[in-house]
Amino acid sequence: MADQKRDYYEVLGLQKGADEASIKKAYRQLAMKYHPDKNPGDKQAEEKFKEINEAYAVLSDADKRAKYDQFGHAGVDPNMGGGGFGGFDFSGGGFGDIFGDIFGSMFGGGSSSSRRNGPMRGGDVEAHIVISFEEAAFGVKKDINYNRVEKCKECSGTGAKKGTSAETCQTCKGTGQVRVTQRTPLGVMQSTRTCDACRGTGKIIKEPCQECRGKGYVRVKKKLEVSIPAGIDDGQLISLRGQGDEGRNGGPAGDLVIVVSVRPHRIFDRDGMDIYCEIPVTFPEAALGAEITVPTLTESVRYTIPEGTQTGTRFKLKGQGISNVNNPKIKGDLYFTVTVEVPKNLTADQKKALRAFAGECGDNNYAKKKSFFDKLFKK
Repeated sequence: MADQKRDYYEVLGLQKGADEASIKKAYRQLAMKYHPDKNPGDKQAEEKFKEINEAYAVLSDADKRAKYDQFGHAGVDPNMGGGGFGGFDFSGGGFGDIFGDIFGSMFGGGSSSSRRNGPMRGGDVEAHIVISFEEAAFGVKKDINYNRVEKCKECSGTGAKKGTSAETCQTCKGTGQVRVTQRTPLGVMQSTRTCDACRGTGKIIKEPCQECRGKGYVRVKKKLEVSIPAGIDDGQLISLRGQGDEGRNGGPAGDLVIVVSVRPHRIFDRDGMDIYCEIPVTFPEAALGAEITVPTLTESVRYTIPEGTQTGTRFKLKGQGISNVNNPKIKGDLYFTVTVEVPKNLTADQKKALRAFAGECGDNNYAKKKSFFDKLFKK
C-alpha cells in the first residue's frame, strides 16, 4: 500500500516546495552517507540508499513531482493505484490523463503525447569508481566502464527493419492523439487522448528492427577515460555532461554521474583538506627533545620536537595536506600527534639505570602528578 512508504520529502529531509537546488544538494549528501561502497555488508544502509534514489528520481523530475504532490505515492506508482483512485495507471491513460486532457484542452495546455513526440533529454547514468588515498590527493586518470542507451545503428533509431520504414498511424492520422467523448462530473465533454494504436508516436512499425526490437534504442557498453581532480573526497560526485543516455527526438543526452569512493590510508586520516596521523617517539626523545622523522604524502621530513614533549601533543606542518578540489593552489595542513612509547622487556642493567633516574627526578619533574596529589590532599 502507498501508506507503507515514507514521504519522499521526508526521505530527503526536505519540506514540500523545496527548490531544485535543495533537492539535488540533499540527495548528494545522503547518497554519499549511505552509499554501499562506504557501508559494505550493511543491509540497512543499502535499503536506505535505494529509498534515497527512489525519492530523488521522483522529486528531480518536474512531471513526476507534480503528480506526487497532487496524488502522493499513487501518482507515480501504478501498482499503488488502489489507494482511492480506482487503480488507474497515472503513467499513461488513467485518472491523470483524464484531468490532463480535459483541463489541457480547455485552457490550451499541451498533452502528454505532444510531450512524448517533442525533444526529450536522455537519462542520467550512474557509475562508481574506487581510487586510492594518494590518487584522491593528487588526481588521476582512470578508465571507467558503464552502460548507456544509444540510438540503434542498425535502424538509425527508427525502430523499423532495415529497408523498411514506419507507417503513419491510420487511427490518429499521425497526430498521436484521438478525440474522445467522456462523461465527467462537469458533464459530457470532448477531449484528446493518447492514441492507443501507436502509443502517441503517430507511427506504426509493421516490421520491427531485430537489433532493437522496434524500440529504436539499445543499451551499449562504453569505456571512457575520466580525469579525477586532485583533492576529491570520498563519496563526492563527478558529472560529465552529455555522456549519459542519448536524448530522443533531438533532445540532449543525459549526464554520466560518477560516485567516487576513496580507500583508507594505512597511516593518514582525512578531514576536509587536512590530514592527521600519530607518530610514536621514545621516552628519551620526548624528555630531551629530538629531531624526528615525519611522513607526508610526498616525502619524509625532519621535525624537531621540544624538550619535555608530552604524549598527545599535536604539531602542524602547514601546506602538507590535501589540495582544494576547486582551487589546487589552496592546500590543507598535516597534523601529527606524538605518542610516547613506554619501553618493554628491560634488562637488569636498564631497570637499575631507570630506578636511579627516577630517584634523581623525584616528583618535582612531574608537574601533572604533583598537581594531582596536591589537589587530592588539600581536599
